[in-house]
Amino acid sequence: MIDVARDDKRIAALSEGIDTERLMVLSGDITSRASLEQALASIEARWETPFGLVNNAALDSPPDAPAAENGPFESYPESSFDKVMDINVKGTMLACQVFGGAMARLGRGSIINVASIYGMVSPDQGLYEYRRQQGETFFKPVAYSISKSAIYNLTRYLAVYWGLKAVRVNTVTFSGVFNHQHDDFLKKYLPKVPLGRMADEADYNGAVVFLVSDAARYMTGSNMVIDGGFTAM
Repeated sequence: MIDVARDDKRIAALSEGIDTERLMVLSGDITSRASLEQALASIEARWETPFGLVNNAALDSPPDAPAAENGPFESYPESSFDKVMDINVKGTMLACQVFGGAMARLGRGSIINVASIYGMVSPDQGLYEYRRQQGETFFKPVAYSISKSAIYNLTRYLAVYWGLKAVRVNTVTFSGVFNHQHDDFLKKYLPKVPLGRMADEADYNGAVVFLVSDAARYMTGSNMVIDGGFTAM
């Protein structure tokens, strides 16, 4: 297993006490093709060309972002849009180019692109009404939804493009993970989920393991939705 990250704290946390025979942690910038190529070279120098790639790096405006980022759509900053698209779309594409291209040359591999329910459906701005009632000007920003929607057609494009090279490319669509969100948010969000709860991080592991394994050897260009039923309502 290889984890490529740019955050120094994450790299330090992952590196602490790891089994270096089974796990490699590399510093990399997914918005830089040169950085990704360097990461691939480091992996191949130690092991071999990876047979699996999980693109899960993503950026969204956090709840404590500057007011302009969480303000009305009409005034959403171009700079914020560019930053989200750079990580979420360009970064995923570049990782596919570098790692997927290496897989295609060997004629095997599985790529898993992580999307979001907010790439399938629009965010319900009513979930955040409690913040507006508290006097804030808050709307779920637009860039994250656009970026995650783009992932679906990138996946379909590559599934067709690399089909005869035996590189499978699929998307997984996740919903919100419980992280001690505000009670007022949970009171509105949970009734929209048939299973009645937000996800735990571990709820997504099985889908990723399945897609990267030979158990999914005839599956490509597909989207697995793991959202507790959120998009079924």
